[in-house]
Amino acid sequence: MNKRLYHAGQFVCRMFFRLFYRVEIIGKENIPSDRGVLMCSNHINNLDPPLVGAFLKRETRFMAKAELFEAPVLKKLLPKLGAFPIRRGTSDRQAMRTGLGLLKERELVGVFPEGTRSKTGRLGDGLSGVGFFALRSEADVIPCAVIGSYKPFSRIKLIYGEPLNMQPLRENKASPEQSTKAIMSGIQALLDEHKTS
Repeated sequence: MNKRLYHAGQFVCRMFFRLFYRVEIIGKENIPSDRGVLMCSNHINNLDPPLVGAFLKRETRFMAKAELFEAPVLKKLLPKLGAFPIRRGTSDRQAMRTGLGLLKERELVGVFPEGTRSKTGRLGDGLSGVGFFALRSEADVIPCAVIGSYKPFSRIKLIYGEPLNMQPLRENKASPEQSTKAIMSGIQALLDEHKTS
């Protein structure tokens, strides 16, 4: 990861969002500064990753679909920005090892559990790999919600929730599917709480 490049890109993204949208950020204080964090967000637009990471002091290591790393420019740029690939629809062991390693090193890993953008704007089902990360690491699991249409100059809410209590699931050796369901419930709770407020 090239931290200088990352923070330069982060600055550009902040300026972009402040110029073209009315961004309201809630709950940044919920993200610990010195622990591994698995940040799980809903996914409604291609601009979600830069938005979710643009206003945080910590670098976000996003998990991104492997197809992006095959594009001529992105295949060189994304690794420098700290992103790592995952092949959707498969059991990508390399991605799992990479993600768990980052969490063990107290990094902030950003994932979109649905695996793809929602076509309806509603939260879809989460993939079990996210639950695997939560169970196999000691990272804080932070639900995140993006609310808005991304129409120019419209209002967008970005909410970082309080850490979810994953310890009972870890102690009871829950399945990745059960863990993912708990995470998706946390995201949905943020959407329900903030969508009309």
